[in-house]
Amino acid sequence: MKALKIFAAALLLLLVIFGIGVAAAWAPDRPVAALKARWAAAPSQFMRIDGMDVHLRDEGPRDDPLPIVLVHGTSASLHTWDGWAEALKSRHRVIRFDLPGFGLTGPSPSGDYTLPTYSRFVVDVLDKLGIRQAILAGNSLGGAVAWKTAADYPERVGKLILVDSAGYPYEPESIPIGFRLAQIPALAPLMQRLLPRRVIESSVRNVYADPSKVTPELIDRYYEITLREGNRKALGDRFRAGNERFSSQIKQVKQPTLVLWGALDRLIPVSQAQLFAKDIAGSQLQVLDGLGHVPQEEDPARTVAATRAFLGD
Repeated sequence: MKALKIFAAALLLLLVIFGIGVAAAWAPDRPVAALKARWAAAPSQFMRIDGMDVHLRDEGPRDDPLPIVLVHGTSASLHTWDGWAEALKSRHRVIRFDLPGFGLTGPSPSGDYTLPTYSRFVVDVLDKLGIRQAILAGNSLGGAVAWKTAADYPERVGKLILVDSAGYPYEPESIPIGFRLAQIPALAPLMQRLLPRRVIESSVRNVYADPSKVTPELIDRYYEITLREGNRKALGDRFRAGNERFSSQIKQVKQPTLVLWGALDRLIPVSQAQLFAKDIAGSQLQVLDGLGHVPQEEDPARTVAATRAFLGD
């Protein structure tokens, strides 16, 4: 009887600890309206494109004949380009937006997160803004979207900047825990209700070469925007899209191209940069020491300097 009481007490203690853990990690979806005040201040706007209210920023001189369009990566948002936009908008028209499935744009009505759909989306944005041709710059997934758009719609892309771009099949050295969890279908119902902030903190630190640069505000941004209604489900759908099958198209890219890479990228290794430089004829390759997977966010000044040199600024 005594042993049974001890067992019951231990079980109760475990249930209490589990309940406290669930309560601490409980994070239901947030409506986009609740996030706009902090993350969609001016010059943000929302533009109706492909059945979505797309979160977009359009800055700089409107008479720029070749605007720069910045495309973010998986689980990021247009904010990842804040440093670039600030540095470039005095001389260039700079456009950035939250891709379908991410940021404040949120999930696509079609649930299609394949590269052909994303490249068509980029062209739809250009059409909506009345832009005939642009320079595309993309990081990670955004890089894949950029080169796919350049291959599918070559007349719409004047130059290309690939920043730690996805494209080829690869073996990562390290995967952020948030990405690992999102790729386990059995956890999807749970992960759409629970999200410990430390999971986001660990994931962001993982893609920085220097984790000390990861500030509480940066973690807030990634955490709160991940909670945007529908984004967590969309993330799992994005991982199941199988976008690596389009890598044979990379050789079709003919635009002047800068391949820019963080030497300490543990998610998409720097060996991938060599493949892009080999397959895109005439491309320029620059590897930046001391930077990780999101170098445009980790060190905007150094990455912008490389970009300006490429653009002839």
